[in-house]
Amino acid sequence: MSHTPVETQHNDRLANENGILLQVENIKKYFTVKGEKIFHKHSLVHALDGVSFYVNKGETFGLVGESGSGKTTAGRVILRLIEPTSGDIYFENKHLLSLTRKEMKNVRRQMQMVFQDPYASLNPRMAIGDIIAEPLEIHGVGNRQERKEIVESFLEVVGLQSSFIKRYPHEFSGGQRQRVGIARALVLQPKLIICDEPVSALDISVQSQILNLLKELQEKFSLTYIFIAHGLDVIRYISDRVGVMYLGKIVEIAPTENLFSSPCHPYTESLLSAIPIPNPLKRKKRIILQGDIPSPINPPPGCRFHTRCRYAQKICREVEPEKQVLGQGEVWCHFPLA
Repeated sequence: MSHTPVETQHNDRLANENGILLQVENIKKYFTVKGEKIFHKHSLVHALDGVSFYVNKGETFGLVGESGSGKTTAGRVILRLIEPTSGDIYFENKHLLSLTRKEMKNVRRQMQMVFQDPYASLNPRMAIGDIIAEPLEIHGVGNRQERKEIVESFLEVVGLQSSFIKRYPHEFSGGQRQRVGIARALVLQPKLIICDEPVSALDISVQSQILNLLKELQEKFSLTYIFIAHGLDVIRYISDRVGVMYLGKIVEIAPTENLFSSPCHPYTESLLSAIPIPNPLKRKKRIILQGDIPSPINPPPGCRFHTRCRYAQKICREVEPEKQVLGQGEVWCHFPLA
């Protein structure tokens, strides 16, 4: 039976929706900055300003951008560690922002986080066995002996000896501590793990070990990742699709290889030009952005990137660009490159 193009497109969309684990729609998060004087008007930091994306089951969705672009805020808002100003978040078709605290606690069993700093994210006064077991205790999983057995098994899963259970964080290296953090996130067997720059504080050789471990665990436990990073080489290695953020907005989303081979947004193009080539005989033209990233307290009108964009025209300074679908990707630009 043949289908018209419209029917085929509709069926593809439905198939895609059935595979979606997380849907973020027009999320905004403004932080209030108090004025210095008594009658001074408070300012707002536009940390997130209308961010939308989805994450399919079993994939790794990368979020990349400069410091201050809103990547970490997006991850914390999804878990409701901080509450958004407006917008909608759906996890397995549940509207997270309408859930009570008790209902959200139950959902959090399926949504965990691996933090950036393996030194600051572990309580130095707790043995790692207690650190990993804490989520089990909070959610009432098993008795004391059963929790001990679960902790020992997950220590081995992340490449640590089960005999380490009584040791303290200061007795481990940075890579080992991050393995403990991964075990803690994994112990409740969640469906989604948000990795907030989990390798940026580690040595290069250790970074590769942790990235390979995350890939192995994803296949073994059918995990879905949101991977936040500013290192493009890391994002390329681990991500299936990538969202590029700039000043509180997503400017481009595309499958990883498409984005790296044919970027559509000028900001993505400039980021990719900064990736070093490990060959002294080859040179790549570097695109140097002029000026600094604007203040999120007073973001520019129109396209957020127009103040640093070499292709900017009058409409870019006045009108905010709408989403354009190009092939398998999406771009928010008046004059996309492809």
